[in-house]
Amino acid sequence: MYDVVLLTLGSERDAPGGCGSGGACCGGATGDDTAPTSQTDTGQADTDQASSGQASSGQTDTEQCATERPRVPVLACADALNARGARVETVTARSDAEIDAVLARLDGPARSDGLTWPDPDSKTRLVVATASDGQLRAVLRRLVKRYAPAPSKRPADLAGNRTLPDLPPVAVLPLDPARGGTHRDLAAQLGLPRDPAAVAAAVLDGTPRRLDLLRNDGGSVTLDGALLGAADDAGRPLHWRARVEVDDTILTDGAEPLLACAVGNAGGYATLNDVALLTAPDPADGQVEVAVAVPVVVRSAWGRKRVRLEVRRARGRAVSVLPREGKVPYLDDGVEGELTRKRSWWVEPGAWAVWSI
Repeated sequence: MYDVVLLTLGSERDAPGGCGSGGACCGGATGDDTAPTSQTDTGQADTDQASSGQASSGQTDTEQCATERPRVPVLACADALNARGARVETVTARSDAEIDAVLARLDGPARSDGLTWPDPDSKTRLVVATASDGQLRAVLRRLVKRYAPAPSKRPADLAGNRTLPDLPPVAVLPLDPARGGTHRDLAAQLGLPRDPAAVAAAVLDGTPRRLDLLRNDGGSVTLDGALLGAADDAGRPLHWRARVEVDDTILTDGAEPLLACAVGNAGGYATLNDVALLTAPDPADGQVEVAVAVPVVVRSAWGRKRVRLEVRRARGRAVSVLPREGKVPYLDDGVEGELTRKRSWWVEPGAWAVWSI
């Protein structure tokens, strides 16, 4: 029978978005374009410093993230797993180091090249209890950091279209059932079970469903997508400029104003105020879909001016966004940030997986 680890990221229960929402709590990146702090295989910064700073209230991240006991869905899932004979451990991680200690249980046997590699036949299965997509992303970010080899140590058995091996499958236990309703989180988009007993069944009886992962040169990952742009206090979109390229296609050269740019692995940012940005984002097709919304001034037959929104789209393996002026606010898997320099995303086909039935 399997050993199952039920992992919860410690967070203030009432904090917007929970852990991973941008406060650098328990694996969540700050979302800022900060200077490099450690080298990844892209040579860029891995900015997910879980407990390196002080919260604005003067509390440390650990104090801010403290929780008293597991949430009810976690306990219910543990009961369902125990009833099936699984050996279950619940862990609340309040730092990257504590997340890494859990992920180390998924390591495979030692390799002759010295690389840390996941065990494809592991008898340990991981369930991530998530209050937000940002929390799930925080765990995947640590998996990538653990298993992605540096370019100088790239092994011969790594697929040519990948920079990391197949990551171990994870089960997703949503902590907020309401997120499957009007707010379609990633679990809802993928049709994953939300009931704790059904999640337990997927862990023990399911099969891995492999999905694409977006990596970026800021040292982070994207599971669902990113939406770049902002609005004023009245909700009106603000204009900004950037050069946006998808493979060899230039969607905009940065000379014209933009209202929004969507980078889609899944469909969380497919629409904006009833405007269809992405048409058919598929998290398992090996491509990223990108769209920009450009306001275009047109004249009627009577000479009157009006603004028409033009949406340009492209699909490919990689996308880059180069801001032309100032800071560009964005949401990436629900985590807020500001883009001040060029950011590139690329697809890792089938790099991560979820347990599903």
